[in-house]
Amino acid sequence: MINYSNIFDSDGISYAAYRELIDQLLLEKKTTGEDDSEAMLHYTKMNVQRMSRVDKTVVLTADLLEALENLKKQYRFLVISEGWCGDAAQIVPVFNKIATAFPEKINLKFVLRDQHLPLIDAHLTNGGRAIPVLLILDEAGQVVCQWGPRPKVLQSLLKDWKNASSDMMLIAEQLHGWYAKDKTQSTQEELRGVIQQLA
Repeated sequence: MINYSNIFDSDGISYAAYRELIDQLLLEKKTTGEDDSEAMLHYTKMNVQRMSRVDKTVVLTADLLEALENLKKQYRFLVISEGWCGDAAQIVPVFNKIATAFPEKINLKFVLRDQHLPLIDAHLTNGGRAIPVLLILDEAGQVVCQWGPRPKVLQSLLKDWKNASSDMMLIAEQLHGWYAKDKTQSTQEELRGVIQQLA
């Protein structure tokens, strides 16, 4: 039985601490998780740039803001992520923007997937440990909602791209090209639906 409250309180770190951890590890030629290969370091460096860009450019939509305004209770957002994950880099700044806009309603913390395998294994996507995963906890520490690892429209496109090619570099290019064009709109729209269910 997973004690979500305990993980959130004991192991969860803030967005600022998550970003600092990734930066510090890069200075040591490391990334989060077990694999410090050149490829993983490259992905992580790219992801730092992506997170910084999304941090600067993301503006919450009126619909999402309205859904957040209507929340009656406080919630904890527990995000399972890793510094090397491209999807996480494009999405986690949105979670931070939400928590920053409504600090009295949302408490946001991050945990690393590879340090919490029983946690991610309880929240697999098609049998895989795909991230980021957002777990929304109520005041009692129960998971009331789960979202991730990416918008449904992209999940579907990714499946098509993987069927068409085994070139992971090409697929990554298509993935990040999609995120750049979408400008977090699909992510925000799906999160609006999730938040509305809570209200």
